[in-house]
Amino acid sequence: MIQIRKGGPEDIPAAFKLVKELAIFEKAPEQVITSEKIYTEDAFGGDNPWFEFFVAEDENAGIVGVSIFYFGYSTWKGRMLYLDDLVINEAHRRKGIGKMLLDRLVAYGKEKGVNQMRWQVLDWNTPAIKLYEKVGASIEDEWLDCKLSKEQLEGWR
Repeated sequence: MIQIRKGGPEDIPAAFKLVKELAIFEKAPEQVITSEKIYTEDAFGGDNPWFEFFVAEDENAGIVGVSIFYFGYSTWKGRMLYLDDLVINEAHRRKGIGKMLLDRLVAYGKEKGVNQMRWQVLDWNTPAIKLYEKVGASIEDEWLDCKLSKEQLEGWR
């Protein structure tokens, strides 16, 4: 049986392990520059956490999934929830756990009064895209992602 619950400090090692598993799946393990220590500080080290997370816990296998998110603001829509990562352990994929985590996240967003939820998916991640289409998400090709790396930020002129 799978239980979805809010993640706590004791869940950081399992959540971080899943994020590293996702980085390997996305062929970018070297891009993970955070650590369990940073996760703990950023989620539980002050009055304004940088992120929150839900875990999917299997009564036999422990934590098998995680959704990591934070709140932001859209100048057009107001309050928004941004899903940064949705990761299910490979052995537990295609069992409805991703949908369970999304359901809990949407409910939490509604509780907090958000008007929009956003996230990204790689264009080659067909299983994830199918899940998002199944739940009725809009997958846009009009907007392009922009980002600055840590090095680019440090070298900003």
